Amino acid sequence: MVFDRFVNLVIKRIVLIVSTNYYLHQKSESSCSHCGHDPGERILHIGKSSYGWCFSLHVIPELGINGLYDWIPLWNNHQIKNEYDEIITPSDMLGIITLRAPGNYSPIGVEPRRNELDGESCIGHGEGSWDLIRGDFS
Repeated sequence: MVFDRFVNLVIKRIVLIVSTNYYLHQKSESSCSHCGHDPGERILHIGKSSYGWCFSLHVIPELGINGLYDWIPLWNNHQIKNEYDEIITPSDMLGIITLRAPGNYSPIGVEPRRNELDGESCIGHGEGSWDLIRGDFS
C-alpha cells in the first residue's frame, strides 16, 4: 500500500514536469457557505507548462486578458489550481511562467522553445519565457 502511494506520487511528479495545465477558479456569489459547492463558478484556463517549451499563456481578448499583466490581478483575488487539483500560489504561478531558464523546465544548456507565430493560435511572444496563445488548447 505504501509502495503504491509512492509509485503514484512519483508518476504524478514526472507528469508535472512534462506537461501541466493551470486554471483560475472564480467563485460566484451563489457558492454554498456550508460545503463550498458553487454552481456558478467560472474556470478559466491560464495556460500550459510543457517541458522544453516556453509557457503557453492563454489570452482571452473578449475578457480583456491580452497578456501576463492582465492575469496577475485575477490571481490575487481567486484561486489557482493545476489539472491535478493542487492549489498554486500567485507567486508560484508567476515563477512557473517567467522562470523558464535552461535546466529549469528544459534540459540544461537548452533555451525553452518558442511557439511559432502564426497569427491564429500563437499571436505573440511575451517579453520573457512565455508565448501568447489564443483559442482552446490544453
